[in-house]
Amino acid sequence: MEVAIVKYNAGNIYSVTHALRRLQIEPLLTDSPELLAKADRVIFPGQGNAKEAMTYLRRHNLDEVIRHLKQPVLGICVGQQLLCSHSEEGDTDCIGIFDVDVKRFLPTRHEDKVPAMGWQEIHTQDNPLLQNLGPQPFVYFIHSYYVPLCKETIATANYINPYSACLHKDNFYTCQFHPEKSGKTGEQILQNFLCL
Repeated sequence: MEVAIVKYNAGNIYSVTHALRRLQIEPLLTDSPELLAKADRVIFPGQGNAKEAMTYLRRHNLDEVIRHLKQPVLGICVGQQLLCSHSEEGDTDCIGIFDVDVKRFLPTRHEDKVPAMGWQEIHTQDNPLLQNLGPQPFVYFIHSYYVPLCKETIATANYINPYSACLHKDNFYTCQFHPEKSGKTGEQILQNFLCL
């Protein structure tokens, strides 16, 4: 199986690479439209600033490449947010697979810290990406922005307010959290993605 990781200027790329190697997959790190289009699976990771990331993606035409992929695609963290319509981070128009706008967490109490960082339980729907996670799956988050609940939400988390932990539409799947840093639960999610 050929698994491609989108190479661009936002990066938890190497932790994703190491997580895939633990699953006996040697991924291809590439920004080539041809190689991305012919891969069996594509992972769109991210960590960093949405505006800077979208500027880079547009400059290299990667936004159009990603938009037209037909195989299963997994967006991670900022990768999830960039697959939405718009982000409050830098007032940024994004790729637009999911018709929902990304919002910034607004603390309501003194103990509300942004970015939200740490392990949280997710509540999942029946979806192939989320099979066999056990009764109370905990995963690792670090983010200042979130995707509100929407019709494509397949898992939820709650910090300050409920939000989308995972999305699914057609061949596009996403995780706001980092499966590559989420122990056995995250490993199961990556394995599920490889089996889609």
